[in-house]
Amino acid sequence: MRDAELVTFGGSALDRAVFDRTEERERRQAASPKARTLLLWRGKPAVVHDAESGGYSLARVPLDHSVLAQGGLRLFLGLDGEVPTFATDLSAWSPQEIPDTLGAFADPSTQAHPDLPDASFVELRGAMTQLSARAAELAATGRALLEWHRSHGFCAYCGHESHPHSAGWQRLCTACGRRHFPRTDPVVIMLVTHGNSVLLGRSPGWPEGMHSLLAGFVEPGETIEAAVRRETWEETGIRIGGVDYLASQPWPFPASLMIGCRGHATTQEISVDPVEIESAQWLSREELAQAIAGEHDVKPARPGSIAHFLLRNWLADRLD
Repeated sequence: MRDAELVTFGGSALDRAVFDRTEERERRQAASPKARTLLLWRGKPAVVHDAESGGYSLARVPLDHSVLAQGGLRLFLGLDGEVPTFATDLSAWSPQEIPDTLGAFADPSTQAHPDLPDASFVELRGAMTQLSARAAELAATGRALLEWHRSHGFCAYCGHESHPHSAGWQRLCTACGRRHFPRTDPVVIMLVTHGNSVLLGRSPGWPEGMHSLLAGFVEPGETIEAAVRRETWEETGIRIGGVDYLASQPWPFPASLMIGCRGHATTQEISVDPVEIESAQWLSREELAQAIAGEHDVKPARPGSIAHFLLRNWLADRLD
């Protein structure tokens, strides 16, 4: 589809500097006076608010900054222009208060580190549309990689402790020599249409009224097209004929690649599986336009998500 790479977290063409992931080259990049690191606390990036524009920029500090005295794992993300750019985990730091909303679907809380007076840690879902394309890609990459290291500390083959390797892009088991690579889970997300209507579903626990596109994990041995048809049938009883690829979005919550597709429905009668979703309904173009404008009981997926991106492009007839 046109403008596919304008989706949030995609399209900034970051130079990931794959050949600089050796220990020697990574050390050389870190020694550069231009080197900077972004900072994440429990998955939340440190940002600086621009009062004039209302947006955010990532807080990036030199590698000898005082805040890094409490830092944990550091990863090499790549080159932002001529700037070697890293991500550092500050999760060991403990703020005075830990909010109940931490880790929730929508976490409005912010945390301020005393060594970063102009910055605060914010939930990436809430800040993603206020970051530049490059900043969003860096934040998503850093968050996904750090979460993978946090949850994959042991070798899946022999059970021995593994260690970060290749500037953070691998983990190495020193017991059996196995190399492990960052996990990315493929997920199909479907813009299911029938004539002038689009199919929306709702999962339990979402904010009141929120509906989004259907989605589900691709299973082993399954094509993307088959996953679109299976997931739609399992969740709503709707049958899908043709399937078209539209766009993709890395989604670091914690480690998915959302594969956006259009599914052409051949049936309309909905039969919801309550184990899969809470409810589903067809909305006409006119009703969806009202929903996006905030004039309907249905609240669409949040801006920045590929679901919102695909719905807006469908409304604007920009899928081809």
